[in-house]
Amino acid sequence: MQLHPSQQPAATAAATDPRKLASDLIDAMEALLKVIEQETELVRAGKLADAIALDARKTELSRHYVMLVTAVKNGRDQFKAASPDLMSTLNRHHDVFRAILQVNLTVLATAHAVSEGIVRGVNVEMQKRNMPSTYAANGQRTAPGARHMAPLAVSRSL
Repeated sequence: MQLHPSQQPAATAAATDPRKLASDLIDAMEALLKVIEQETELVRAGKLADAIALDARKTELSRHYVMLVTAVKNGRDQFKAASPDLMSTLNRHHDVFRAILQVNLTVLATAHAVSEGIVRGVNVEMQKRNMPSTYAANGQRTAPGARHMAPLAVSRSL
């Protein structure tokens, strides 16, 4: 999904107006946060397919956000000279943005770890069935060789 043509040059046009740039950046953070919070709730609810569907919108908003942040960084001196309080306002909004983003990353990491644990557990159980049970001369169980291992295939279409 492409940004509307009027949004693409926003960073360069707003570079001359720090208040406009700050407003655009705050709007971009809020729009991105809405999608991220929605993704977080979907992942917590186990609705991974619905969460994945948000990826295109999240990518679009992230690009727009990065473009605006770059414009703020490039015009930092002009920004501070024109309105010092504006930079502190942006910093406060950005701190909230980072905190919510950290919650999202934690939820995603937890979902990843849980799913990886499930797949590894299934693989261990499958391998137990495929391996012969043999014993060495000393009565200890021997570890079967790699030729007895069967690969695990996972379908991502579910």
